[in-house]
Amino acid sequence: MKLNALLLIFTSLLWVATALAQEVWTPEISLKVQGINDVVPSPDGRLVAYTQTRAVVESEKSEWLSHIFLGQTNGIQPLQLTRGEIGAGSPAFSPDGRFVYFLSARSGKQNLWRIPVSGGESEKVTDWKGVLDAFKVSRDGLWIALIGAEPSEKEEKARKEKRDWRVMDDDPKGSSIWLLPATVDSAGHRPIRRLLSASYHVANIDWSPDSKSIAFEHRPDSGEDSWTRSDLSEVETANGKVRDLAVTGAAEGEPQYSPDGRFLMYMRTPDPARWAGQEEVVLLPVGGGVPRVVPTPFDEGPTIAGLWDGFYPSLIPRMAMGVVLGWASDSQRLLFAGEKGTHFLLYAVSLDGRTTAAYAPQRGILRGARLNANGTHVGFSQESPGEPPEAFVMNLSGGPPARVSLANSDLPKLSMGVTKKISWKSKDGLEIEGLLTLPVGYGSGNRVPLVLVIHGGPMSYFNESFVGNHGIYPLATFAGKGYAVLRPNIRGSGGYGRTFRLANLNDWGGKDYEDLMAGVDSVITMGVADPDRLAVMGWSYGGYMTSWVITQTKRFKAAVVGAGVTNLWSFDGTTDIPGFLPDYFSGEPWDKFEAYYKHSAMAHVKGVTTPTLILHGEADLRVPISQGYELYNALKRQGVTTEMVVYPRMAHGPSDPKFELDIMQRHLEWLERYLH
Repeated sequence: MKLNALLLIFTSLLWVATALAQEVWTPEISLKVQGINDVVPSPDGRLVAYTQTRAVVESEKSEWLSHIFLGQTNGIQPLQLTRGEIGAGSPAFSPDGRFVYFLSARSGKQNLWRIPVSGGESEKVTDWKGVLDAFKVSRDGLWIALIGAEPSEKEEKARKEKRDWRVMDDDPKGSSIWLLPATVDSAGHRPIRRLLSASYHVANIDWSPDSKSIAFEHRPDSGEDSWTRSDLSEVETANGKVRDLAVTGAAEGEPQYSPDGRFLMYMRTPDPARWAGQEEVVLLPVGGGVPRVVPTPFDEGPTIAGLWDGFYPSLIPRMAMGVVLGWASDSQRLLFAGEKGTHFLLYAVSLDGRTTAAYAPQRGILRGARLNANGTHVGFSQESPGEPPEAFVMNLSGGPPARVSLANSDLPKLSMGVTKKISWKSKDGLEIEGLLTLPVGYGSGNRVPLVLVIHGGPMSYFNESFVGNHGIYPLATFAGKGYAVLRPNIRGSGGYGRTFRLANLNDWGGKDYEDLMAGVDSVITMGVADPDRLAVMGWSYGGYMTSWVITQTKRFKAAVVGAGVTNLWSFDGTTDIPGFLPDYFSGEPWDKFEAYYKHSAMAHVKGVTTPTLILHGEADLRVPISQGYELYNALKRQGVTTEMVVYPRMAHGPSDPKFELDIMQRHLEWLERYLH
């Protein structure tokens, strides 16, 4: 054997031995990473309220517990405002900055509370017996608007008497607007009244600057599919008089008044609405006039702040493609938090469409960004592949962001591998981008097992988040165990513009599959991936693509299908978003039978050989568990090595830490079984 070959083998063995000797990041450590969200600066920008979420895993407990902290820009250690075994969330300052309002179920039902920023006991503001979704304090601080549904004694009685059957689409319960004063009357009460008499389902609201009206987004019902029929109206708080503002075949909503009261900003989709997230920002003159569109850069798919800041890349309506934070204090600019490829930046757009950067970090992403009430400061959680999330606040008049939290300062300082952005050309020449995480201690020239992870959506995307985060995929642990991880943003992903995002219409499993295979080939060509030790996994649409991959190629030695769509026809007839696939495939399955059939993994399942683990929630309404059963039974009956794990009570993604930990560990165990 030649000397160079011996040296290469020796170097490889030495690297593997060194990596294994190091302490590696584990799923258990990932559960210790605390999430930061809803980072809200006070009206004067001196204080910042934010939620900090930790895992509670005890013998009979498995939950995420969120509490509200108060950070200060003067460097003083943050103060924990809320405590106890029942969490709190959705913080908002009173207009005078004296109180932080929040939602909590500490009294048994979710209600509105407030606590002085100077400290002290929380005050219960409402005694709501129904479902409370959200709230907003008026600009003058005198009134509070609630979005919620009142309790139904009839439904509760039927449930207790075991007569609680349901008739589909029969009088679905919606949320209305309710109004109550911020201060108690002489009897110590806050009388509450329903503001809307009509049977709307209200989704979003905003107070006018004079606190006399509320603009609201409403839908015909509370179904997950009904967002495509959203309209916009305004109600006078004194008399409940409603007038329509935007009622068309497009979906309109998420209103925000300008501080000077001249405009109402709202979001509008094409007519009809598109599930792939195509939206535009519209300005409606409050005094009358023609609405006009504000040109926005980058992904052409913004949404108002707060739509989705979750961890799971799932099939969800109106996936965030960028966030409209709101109006600057001068009413001349709109503030955005937007993705550009794999990272985020803050930018301002003037009313004539001129764009300026407000904050452009070189790496990383922002979550939970919020403007203060005066439009002078912005708060956000920032993280990067090597840095866990923390809360920051920034003065929009200038200066760098100031860190105001210490949520993850005690995490162990362990190597998690290098994550870098790479790109490659797909089969048709389209450039595709992705993130490649190398194993801990990786040395150039060493070929290692490669894990291909596919995101959901399909309009989701991978970004430069902290690789040690808890979630479905323990990326830092993969790297610590010697695996390289490729996370591609294939065509159909957000973050790269409207044309790219719509490039997989009528073509799931076509060119998007070619994008994936070209990415794997690129990492092999780089000298990183061992072509004989490849694994593939994904959740939701990523699960669809994983099931598709194993029906198209035998190059992967292991696969994990998480909540995957495996049969487009049966999925369309059982999901809670039945309008989704007809949008992507230009028609109903009975009109497009061949398209739905040939793009389904189940149509090509004969001859699969890849050992496949299937993970699915039993209470999944988005991708019903029957999709997992179809694939499991087809593989099992052909003698393919397969296992299926069913998670009771779990919807489309894990919502409690024990399930999440088990999912992370099962991914690891499956890789260890078939890639080593």
